Amino acid sequence: MPLTRREAALAVPALLAACATPASATLPPIVFVHGNGDTAALWISTLWRWESNGWPRDRLHAVHLPNPTARDDDTIAQAGRSSAAENAQALADEVERVLARTGAAKVVLVGNSRGGYAIRHYVERLGGAAKVERAVLCGVPNHGVWANPGFRPNNEFNGAGPYLKALNTPKGPGGDEVTPGVAWATLRSDNNDKYAQPDGVWIGARGTPTNVGFDGPALKGAPDIVLPARDHREVAFHPQAFAKTFEFVTGRLPGTTAITPESRVVLDGQVDGFTGASPTNRPLAGATVEVYAVDPGTGARRGAALHTKTVGADGRWGPFTTTPEARHEFVISAPGFATTHVYRGAFPRSSAIVHFRPERLAEADKAAQAVVVFTRPRGYFGVPRDRIVLDGQAPAPGIPPGVPGVAASRLRLADGAGRSVVGEFESGPIRERIAGRAWPAAENRVTLLELTE
Repeated sequence: MPLTRREAALAVPALLAACATPASATLPPIVFVHGNGDTAALWISTLWRWESNGWPRDRLHAVHLPNPTARDDDTIAQAGRSSAAENAQALADEVERVLARTGAAKVVLVGNSRGGYAIRHYVERLGGAAKVERAVLCGVPNHGVWANPGFRPNNEFNGAGPYLKALNTPKGPGGDEVTPGVAWATLRSDNNDKYAQPDGVWIGARGTPTNVGFDGPALKGAPDIVLPARDHREVAFHPQAFAKTFEFVTGRLPGTTAITPESRVVLDGQVDGFTGASPTNRPLAGATVEVYAVDPGTGARRGAALHTKTVGADGRWGPFTTTPEARHEFVISAPGFATTHVYRGAFPRSSAIVHFRPERLAEADKAAQAVVVFTRPRGYFGVPRDRIVLDGQAPAPGIPPGVPGVAASRLRLADGAGRSVVGEFESGPIRERIAGRAWPAAENRVTLLELTE
């Protein structure tokens, strides 16, 4: 007879104790690097899967790069954004801290999208080749999102620009594109990656060739691992991507791709803001976070706040202790932002990277009674691949058919402020349902329904 969820939770300490033999101290630390404009929080479920297969939590580190968005022109400073060199140096500094903390000689690096550029740059130009054992590049546009010397020539994502041309210069006796001395692998989609498309629709140039093919993320000298039908983010964060990465790092398949719950869950994270219009991963000191228990079916609160904190200079809003079955509403408020009510699925395991960035209401939002955003940070919504329902609308508003490339649906309610709103998502075996309350836009509030997978 299969274990109940509670029995599985109680079995976790014994399982991890069995895995945590003295040999576990020799396992290499793994450093995960997010992409353009993203945060370390995208790696939450990936870290849980590594932990569920016995990898020690203190040897798993997700980098929270301070200015995660690339400059429009890599040679010109831009407020709140980073150059390719700055982004790589931030990664190099993090690796040094991880090596010092763990006492390890080398790390494994796993990166999504722009995070792969930082990895390649660090290994080739900042001494990383001596400190990296393996590197997995997931959905990294290694040959550019476009390759046209006449279009934004100094942009980091231009495959015909100086930055990527230099990274892809043949190396070693075989003329490989990867730096020798490190074991490399690339994970990519077959044809479902919005940033590896022959047509320029996703860069605002429909009908114009990008000069980049579906195999743009592949690199000579690295195994080319294809995950059919997966999108740009899923090739890093989907359970299938975890399984392939685990196999490349360890030489064996994982025991499970499921997330094994813990009996006691401790959550923490950072509240971040913006520099101008650019999202940053820098602490938003003075923001306040409240946490409420909610009914999983409706999102209605079950009593007073369980946790309240005004964050300091470090931006940390926790710790907050809960159980693996509980559902919560996280309320983030800060001057200059909309009060953001975040509803998520249960947290089966502890995490210190539950990061938040409050929303802002656009002018078009202010005429609505309520604004509800249904978001999938670790993947895109695909039609007809996925079932996406928001407040009974299927597919949810603003999700175009074809290659998945939109990660959020924004619903402006003309009525119904104060009522329950539900978002549902199905994609193969992944099924999630998030219920929240539609808060009044007139009070400068917005509701965020955030998927885990």
